[in-house]
Amino acid sequence: MDSRHIWLRAETKAGEARAALTPNTARKLLDSGFAVTVERSHQSIFAPQEYEQAGCTLVDAGTWPAAPARACILGLKELPDDNTPLIHQHIYFAHAYKGQTGWDTLLARFKRGEGVLLDLEYLVDDSGRRCAAFGYWAGFVGSALAVLTWAGQRSQLEPPLEPLRPWQNQVELVSDVKASLDRIATEDVSDLSMMIIGALGRVGSGARALADLLAVPTINWDIAETSAGGPFREILDHPIFLNCVLVNQKLPPFITPELVADEQRALRVIADISCDPLSEFNPIPLYDQCTSANAPVKRLQSTPTPVDLIAIDNLPSLLPRESSEDFSAQLLPVILSLAQTQAPVWQRAETLFHHYSGTLND
Repeated sequence: MDSRHIWLRAETKAGEARAALTPNTARKLLDSGFAVTVERSHQSIFAPQEYEQAGCTLVDAGTWPAAPARACILGLKELPDDNTPLIHQHIYFAHAYKGQTGWDTLLARFKRGEGVLLDLEYLVDDSGRRCAAFGYWAGFVGSALAVLTWAGQRSQLEPPLEPLRPWQNQVELVSDVKASLDRIATEDVSDLSMMIIGALGRVGSGARALADLLAVPTINWDIAETSAGGPFREILDHPIFLNCVLVNQKLPPFITPELVADEQRALRVIADISCDPLSEFNPIPLYDQCTSANAPVKRLQSTPTPVDLIAIDNLPSLLPRESSEDFSAQLLPVILSLAQTQAPVWQRAETLFHHYSGTLND
């Protein structure tokens, strides 16, 4: 790739407070000879002054289209949907390789502008493992929200989970979850358990970590338990079900509307932490639109007992500083390798982009 200029764009997705590059990792890039330009952001957990103190060049938000042609535009969530041609190398989570709605329109923008998408989800090492991921914190936060929702149901709150704002740190989040359980009589929490599918991956490990802090029993399933294919009636035996699986192929659904309608179920809360409802690979075919921090739950079943769904696609943003610091530290050595013309991780990502963009009709 041989690029030494990183341009950190301001996120435009509502409520997105994370950053792909923190002031600390920016300083390390500068020390390694990179140029780092940072757009001022009103919603980032990191103040512009923190980047300025690290030695970065600050510019106004949204000015990345005028960046030098060889700059790599770095972000996390989607670009503004204005259909303009994209001329740069862009590094972010594009969600364009699984047939998601709008994938062809996005890739056509790159094709018209002769830019390149280097998708963060597909930056993988030689073994195929992702080089940097928010998975642990997605699992941690998703598990916490599931317990908060379950506790809200038990406390007969409507809605069971109020609009969310980011927590300052995990200590504050765990404290809030414990407080929600403390408000319920001891005998009413004795039956609480979680079933986790994808328990051995990054996301599952975060979900289990939160459950361990609360002493909530977990039933941990992974490849061995799911290889025969769903649907899985066992999900109905537990008040909380967490989907932590990153799916890249069509699978039988883990759960169906018919199972949710079963009046004998113990299931009350589903947290689809993987959250990919617009993909044909989605193993939780119960919804077609994500929930959000402002409206975190969707009621799937009202009678005789409720089932609520959480499907927030940027869960780690609710712990923005910790999750950004973790992700950025993982990503740093990969970004440093941009200075290497033949770095395999970037070569693979670019080859994948050309494969999918090559399927577009001219």
